[in-house]
This record gives sequence, structure tokens and C-alpha cells, in this order.
Amino acid sequence: MKTKLMALAAFFTFCIASAQQQIVDQELNSAKGVQFQKGDMFIEGSLKISTASNTDYFAFTPKFGYLLNDKFAIGANLNFGNEKDKGAEAGKDVKSTVFGAGGFARYYFLHLDSKRFKAYTEAGLGFGRNTKKSPTIDETNNSITANIAVGLNYFITKNIAATFTLANVLSYNSVSPEDGSSSNTFELNLNLFENIFAQPQFGLLYKF
Repeated sequence: MKTKLMALAAFFTFCIASAQQQIVDQELNSAKGVQFQKGDMFIEGSLKISTASNTDYFAFTPKFGYLLNDKFAIGANLNFGNEKDKGAEAGKDVKSTVFGAGGFARYYFLHLDSKRFKAYTEAGLGFGRNTKKSPTIDETNNSITANIAVGLNYFITKNIAATFTLANVLSYNSVSPEDGSSSNTFELNLNLFENIFAQPQFGLLYKF
């Protein structure tokens, strides 16, 4: 009797596992042929956390996008970052905080792997407020940033994709301290495709 019960339990376990695997396979197969359409929307975000002996860093960048057609999207984004340099000033911590908001325009120019894989270029414009504090420093700067970047989406299911934002092709940054003169930096990355994964950011995208 005990042997029969064990065999029956094993059979039901096998059936449940098989059903779950079928659901997973169906979800994976549903990502094939994913296409954008006018009116589709997506939420995208990347999170970066790093901890070292002298520095702690945290950054979160959520985005909302709206598809104008199957190739063009526009949207808005927020940026939040916090960095702490431990004991950087006479044994005391130096803390830096960044908060920003902006908009972007995105163009999807390549579709591969049954359209699971989508490559895009994106132009963004943003405004930020940066603060830096320590026992002897209390600075606040306002900034304007503009950039052109390259990124990738790879759809795991028909709604969820992994996102990779690669190094900027072009970037401009203007910082205006509340006390002091402003500074401007401009960078053109001509070696992008020789070292395309120099500073990738990873995230997730949900299409609805």
C-alpha cells in the first residue's frame, strides 16, 4: 500500500512539473514575433548598486515610453543617485545626491531572432539637481544633460524584455553651481563599436 502511495505521489509530482514546464515554454515561445504597435506603452528601469571598502553607490532610473508607431517611441524618465565616500575628508564621509528628470525619443532600427531582439538609438534631454555635503562642504549644482545612446531589448516573454543601455555615442553636460561659474563638457565617443560594452547598464522593460 505504501509503495502504491509513493508511486501515485511521484506520478502527480511529474504531472505538475510537466504542466509548469509547458507554461514556461509557452511564455518563452510567445516572445517570438513580438512587434510594437502605435499606442503600445512600456515601463523600463535600471538599478545599479555597488559597495566597496571606501564607496557606496546607488542609482535608479525609471522610464515611461509611448509608441508612436512600430519604430518610434517618446517618453519621460527620472534619475536618482546617491554616493557616499567613506572617510574621504579628514575621516568624515562625503555624500553626493543627484535627482533629475527629462524626456527621450527612441528609434528601433534592427529586429533579429524572430523579433525578440530589438536594437535602438535614443536621444535624451534632462535637468538635474546635484548636492554634495560633508563637514566642510555644502554645494548644490544645477545641470542640463543631453545625450545620444545605443541600447538593446531582448524579449523573454511577449511583455517582458531585458534591457541593455550601452555607452553614449554623444553627450553634453552643463553644470551651474549656485556659487561660482558654470562648466560645460562635450564628449563624442568615436570608439563606441570597438568597446561597446564599456559601461553597460542592465534593466527590465514591461510592455503593455
